Amino acid sequence: MLKVLNEYTNEPHLLRATLLDCMIDAAKNDPRIVAMDADCAASSGFGAFAKAYPERFFNCGIAEANMVGIAAGLSATGKIPFIHAFGIFASRRVCDQVFLSGCYSDANIRIIGTDPGITAAYNGGTHMPFEDMAVLRAIPNIKLIEVTDSVMLKGIFDELVNERGVFYIRLKRKNTPAIFEAGSQFKIGQACLLKEGTDVSLIASGIMVVEALNAARLLEAQGISARVVNMHTWKPLDTAMVVDCATHTRAIVTAENHNVLGGLGGAVCEAVCAAKPCPVERVGINDEFGEVGTEDFLRGRFALTAERIAEAAKTALSRA
Repeated sequence: MLKVLNEYTNEPHLLRATLLDCMIDAAKNDPRIVAMDADCAASSGFGAFAKAYPERFFNCGIAEANMVGIAAGLSATGKIPFIHAFGIFASRRVCDQVFLSGCYSDANIRIIGTDPGITAAYNGGTHMPFEDMAVLRAIPNIKLIEVTDSVMLKGIFDELVNERGVFYIRLKRKNTPAIFEAGSQFKIGQACLLKEGTDVSLIASGIMVVEALNAARLLEAQGISARVVNMHTWKPLDTAMVVDCATHTRAIVTAENHNVLGGLGGAVCEAVCAAKPCPVERVGINDEFGEVGTEDFLRGRFALTAERIAEAAKTALSRA
């Protein structure tokens, strides 16, 4: 059962706190779970795991690539490492280790990459991962997930623990809007249909899900019926849902807090071209670097807004 809230206010506590609650609770009954951090446990919240299970927490220092190698070694002994670094360091800096020590070696690792895209805010362009999912998406066998809210994280956590492989989980640490009602159920690799529509499909992920839902309201006021899909798993992509969108609506708009090159928009375009061609417009970062600012300012700066999605929907429909 999937239930969507009518209003999307910020959750009462941070998404990172939900992650740690899930990890600590699961570790009570599963001694395989260990945690690792790259000297930023205060930011990630992993300090709570260290306090609960000091013998199962490893601070690897500012050496993210080495941390992935250690995690692969622990995986070979039967452990399930959850490792954290900010998104830029958990993707670009560790790409070769994720490829060789992780996926190529059939390791069993959970990589948490936080502060994705513009949510890095005041850390600016050097710490703003607009390309993390694109960098990792080309690696065989990796699974890429962008968690939407705490209800979703709780809903997929058991599957996250019990399904073998290398996962990259893109996670906003703070001020996450609540989308789903408690008790909603999710499956990795299966997109969530949030709203039916007949004219255009809005396929969104992460912080852009709220913007897509608000865009659907804007379009409805203009007589345009928009379907809204939360594509929380970027790989393996739910191609069946993409094809269904292309079949039952006349156009698609993708919305992502990520470079439109190689990200969600690219993945959806690949699926559409292969199976059911239709017009696709991509809303996201248009091949630029990030900059310093508040998240609200950066939403406007990079046009990651409901208004931009609605505009893209009308453009896509004009091409249909």
